[in-house]
This record gives sequence, C-alpha cells and structure tokens, in this order.
Amino acid sequence: MSINQFGMREVARFAEDGYLRLGQVASSGHLQAMCDRIDEIMLGNVRYEGMPMQRDTTTGEYGKLPTRTFEESEGTLAYRRIDDLQLDPLFLGYMQHPVFREITEALIGPNVSIFRAMFMNKPAEHGTHLPWHQDVGIGWGLDSNPEVTVWTALDAATIENGCMQVVPASHRDPRFGLEAYAAELQAREQAKDPDALPETPRQAMRHEPISIGTPVELKAGECMFHHCLNFHATPPNTTSEQRRAHVMIYMADGVRVKLSQAPNHPLIPGFEVEDGQPLVGRGFPLIQPELWNGG
Repeated sequence: MSINQFGMREVARFAEDGYLRLGQVASSGHLQAMCDRIDEIMLGNVRYEGMPMQRDTTTGEYGKLPTRTFEESEGTLAYRRIDDLQLDPLFLGYMQHPVFREITEALIGPNVSIFRAMFMNKPAEHGTHLPWHQDVGIGWGLDSNPEVTVWTALDAATIENGCMQVVPASHRDPRFGLEAYAAELQAREQAKDPDALPETPRQAMRHEPISIGTPVELKAGECMFHHCLNFHATPPNTTSEQRRAHVMIYMADGVRVKLSQAPNHPLIPGFEVEDGQPLVGRGFPLIQPELWNGG
C-alpha cells in the first residue's frame, strides 16, 4: 500500500486483520543516517541527556550504553536491541513524520504520543527466535494499552532473514484480550505458587511454531503497523547479511500510570510522573509533524 492511499478502507482492514503493510516512508538517506547513528551510539561517540538503554536479549537485563564493541572476527557491531530511541533527536524526527501522525490519528485518535522506540538487529546467520507475543501495555504499568506498533525495515526484511510474522485477527480473539490478560495477572498474584498454574491460551501461544503465522516481507524503508494485541514473532536470520529494524509504539495521549499492574517492570524507572497521573515527559513526546526535517 502506498503511504498516499491510507483511508477508511485501510482503517477497516487494520481493524479486521490487526496489521497493515505500508509503503516506503524513510528515504535511503535517512535510513543510512539512522543506521550510522546506531553505530555511533554503540561506540560511545554520541552523548546526550538520557542516553538510550540496551537490553541483553539473552538475560533480559538492561544496562546503559555503550556496552558493545566491534567483533574482530566479523568486523560488525554485536548489538541486538537498543531502547529509548525517542530520546535521540534523529530518531524522534523520524517518529514525528507527518505520515505517522496522519495514520495514528486515524487509528488511535487526536493527540497521539510515543510510548517507546527500539532498534532491533538480527546479525548475519544469527539472531534469536522471538516467539509469539503481544505488546500488552497493562503489563507495562499502564492503565490502558498503547494501541499501535510501527515496524520499519532498515534493511530489506525477508522470510530468510527474520521478517515480522503475524497471526491475522488474533487481536480480536477473546482468549487473548485485555480481560483475559487481566484475569491471568490476578490469578498469578493470588496463587501461592504462580509457576504451578496451568498455562493460559495466551501463554501457550509462545510454543506455537512460526509456521502458523503470515510473513510480512518489507523493502528497506517500508513499514508495517500492527495492533498491540496482534500476536507477532520473528524467526532467526539464516542469511549472510544483518537484518535491522526500528520499532515504535504509539499511544493515545492521556494513558495513565498504574503501578499495581506491573510494579517492577524495567520501564517504570523512566516514568517522570506519579502513579495515577497521565504518562507525559521527555521520554513520551507528542507527535509534532512540523518538526519533521527528514527526506
């Protein structure tokens, strides 16, 4: 779909399927600029207030950047994931692209803000298998869900190198909805031994093979949108080239902090407001299309 063809038909398709493939948004020049900036951040050559966080995809632990260096054997950077890229002016500019304002306003409503932004890399002939999961905001210490995730291919994303895969219409399945997830959280909180509880249908999805999904292949600079409750996954990269992607999650302005739902989530230390207040601050900026200066 061309970025100039988004309308009511596409809104209906997104509501039905839970995902939507979008055409070219980032120019080749801006793609290169974003990739170069990631390398500079990882090497410690870019410094600014609120440096992004890196997450070790094996342990799940977060740490301040830079912690990765060039791998001598491959001559490439060994990073997997970088969080908080909305704090970087270059990436923030991309997230405020007018086309994202137009589409997220159609899908979410006016006054859309950025919840989080990440860089993800699957190195050549490597990269972990990311199992089926949802982007569930009530598990992030929020009172409602950020609704839309935008995945931009910085390199061409193919089945072979680990492109995004989705389960169409899974966001509409009541077994995977917010009420079911809230009940799951409550059951774990009340159980004497949470690990002894039987798996819910949502938890069992993690074990499903990648073959149940629909691959969304993208050219470099193209995007896909998916609903927060749509199950998605990515397989390992089996090619000789890395597969890089930029991920951003948008939410309606006015989402509030609800610490009782996830008091220990690693994102919470970045919140600048108290429990019960709207989630605002430098790390959660509104989309302002007039600030876009990309190509």
